[in-house]
Amino acid sequence: MARVLITGANKGIGLEMTRQYVEKGDEVIACIRNPQAATELNELASGGKVTVETMDVGDPESIASARARIGDGSIDILINNAGAVGGAQQSIDDVDIEEWHKTLDVNTIGPLLIARAFKPNLAASGDGKLMTVTSQLAASTWPMGGMYIYSSTKAGVSKVCQALALDWKDEPITVALMHPGWVKTDMGGPHAELTAQESASGIISVIDGLTKADSGKFYKWNGEIHPW
Repeated sequence: MARVLITGANKGIGLEMTRQYVEKGDEVIACIRNPQAATELNELASGGKVTVETMDVGDPESIASARARIGDGSIDILINNAGAVGGAQQSIDDVDIEEWHKTLDVNTIGPLLIARAFKPNLAASGDGKLMTVTSQLAASTWPMGGMYIYSSTKAGVSKVCQALALDWKDEPITVALMHPGWVKTDMGGPHAELTAQESASGIISVIDGLTKADSGKFYKWNGEIHPW
């Protein structure tokens, strides 16, 4: 049985990964901003395999408080899933600077602070796996303009995780990145290509197969390597 921590676990891919890990018999620490409003997650938690914790990944104090409550126990898998799209104003002519700063906190800085806070837990596992959900829009190889806030903050966290993989090369922690696909969620919209179930299943399969030799790699949900 693995112990898994997932951020943004109240909806979409995060909720589905939580559900699938529970079905595998694993224990999940589901971190979300507002547990009181997370009806589906709380129903899932009633089965005893899910612990719901309050964590706002854009707030360093909230991350520190969650770490203090969760304590020093080993964590086998940590999935930085929570993210923000960055609002509607993302063209060169109307980019929302205030929203950009907020999204940077959530998409780029938060995942780094979470990695730092839970490094001892991952190391205690002996084979910890840190997977961060990014996007193909973060890759320099993806030819798409616009979406300045979302793409730049996801590119930032991709570089953060690449650096972590190098800095933790001697630690028993594998660091990897994931493009989850275009998924039918609140963010992806109803015309997306994948269901949350398909994406979550693919992500979990990739994580299951990770070894230390894979640290620093950028994956697609189907297990292929995504060009940077």
